[in-house]
Amino acid sequence: MTTGRGEAQHGAHHDNTTSMELYDETARDAASRVIARYSTSFGAGTRLLDKPTRTHITSIYAMVRVADEIVDTYRGEDAGQMLDDFEREVHAAMDGRFSTNLVAHAFGLTAREVGITRDQTAPFFASMRMDLDTTEHTQASFDRYVFGSAEVIGEMCLCAFLATPGQVPDVPHEIREGARRLGAAYQKINFLRDLAMDDGELGRSYFPGVTAANLTDQTLAVLVDDSKADIAAAEACLPALPRRARIAVMTTIDIYRKLLDRIEATPAQRLVTARIRVPDSVKAAYALRNSCPWMSATRRIA
Repeated sequence: MTTGRGEAQHGAHHDNTTSMELYDETARDAASRVIARYSTSFGAGTRLLDKPTRTHITSIYAMVRVADEIVDTYRGEDAGQMLDDFEREVHAAMDGRFSTNLVAHAFGLTAREVGITRDQTAPFFASMRMDLDTTEHTQASFDRYVFGSAEVIGEMCLCAFLATPGQVPDVPHEIREGARRLGAAYQKINFLRDLAMDDGELGRSYFPGVTAANLTDQTLAVLVDDSKADIAAAEACLPALPRRARIAVMTTIDIYRKLLDRIEATPAQRLVTARIRVPDSVKAAYALRNSCPWMSATRRIA
């Protein structure tokens, strides 16, 4: 066991503060691996961010992904207990406590630095808990679910985008609302993309009254228009973001809008049997276009 300490301390004395910094960095590195393995869409956007902001966004994504994996992938009899335990670990880390869970520890660092509070995390975990026992939604429960599973995540990301060292951002209401609308749009588009899996494998129906069996082209058109309205509202707030954050968000919007276009062009009864996606080459092309100032400057903002 002395080898690890020797390697960590090679060439210099490491006091407790320095060793804690090493653990913090390790936790953040571990969190960054989650988005690299799970999401090419958000991964394409985060690579366009400056390093401090990218670190915060990957830590947020990792925390959200672990909770989602508990309720969507693991789904064991003790999934509820595991989710409760993870929530406690996350909140303890947010309060400044050391966590043996690297993802929770990384998220705690980000939360304290950018001003994420339980006003965002408590609704998130409440929505994740709904996935354990709710198979159909009313409009009221759907709205609560989307708020907790998506809108507050948009808020978390906004806090990261606007953060400055040593200062928690004071986010205007209209900009916060734009971030929420974008989170809602992405969630609704994911619901449409994953409708076959959610209905067939997980036994869930998110859109009120809509199932794989009864989805029609007319209903699909209404759901698509709703997502388009959310995206338009979010785009109107893009000028408030720092340049690199704006470019990153524009890239994810382009990817999700392309996905929504493909969903819209797919007949309803085919959509419920296939998973529509955007090729990685297209995602990379959007990232390249938006990262070039002479090209992204001419991008239309709704």
